[in-house]
Amino acid sequence: MFASAAILLLAAASPALGNLFMTSPVASTTWAAGQQQTISWKDDGSAPSLAELGLCKISVYVGSQTQQTLVQAIADNVNVSSTGSVVFTPDASSGENGNYYFIRVESASLKDANNPQFPAEAFSSKYTMSGMTGTFDATVKAQIGASGAASSPASATSQAPATSAPASKAATSSSHAPSGSASAKAAASNGAASISGSAVACVAGVAAIAYTMLF
Repeated sequence: MFASAAILLLAAASPALGNLFMTSPVASTTWAAGQQQTISWKDDGSAPSLAELGLCKISVYVGSQTQQTLVQAIADNVNVSSTGSVVFTPDASSGENGNYYFIRVESASLKDANNPQFPAEAFSSKYTMSGMTGTFDATVKAQIGASGAASSPASATSQAPATSAPASKAATSSSHAPSGSASAKAAASNGAASISGSAVACVAGVAAIAYTMLF
């Protein structure tokens, strides 16, 4: 069962000028299942603007740069240009303890500049979950294992739609995310993921325009 999410609207003092940069979670983050956690982001000053990203879907994924699985849906239709954070409660049954998880943000309207058949997406760094009671099947474990050989995802664009499903009933998607862009490298200092104009195809149960995770 997906946890409910509360969206915190943050007042915008000025128009959005850049793309989405995840400030929480970061690579050093450990979240406890069953307790409220906050996903947050900011404008990083580069294109596309947060206004262009518009309404987005926010979810939790595990996997590699090429194969990802949705483990928990968080919120749909989040206006990332007027909203700076989302509060949700991680579902303990959605997976296992470990440094496997990342947040994906998927635009409902903006398409990837290089692959317009796919939506623009942004991703957080991988973070750690504790207090989990679920298990991953062999397919998901293989995706997680493959991530060890991949460079860390920072931001990317999805080249295939991902299906929704809870962790033990997770859905799979494939992606082709290039390694980090300039903004991705800048994000590495605090473990956050930023966006650039590359492509990623998603196959199974992760988010704006270029993706490279900290694997």
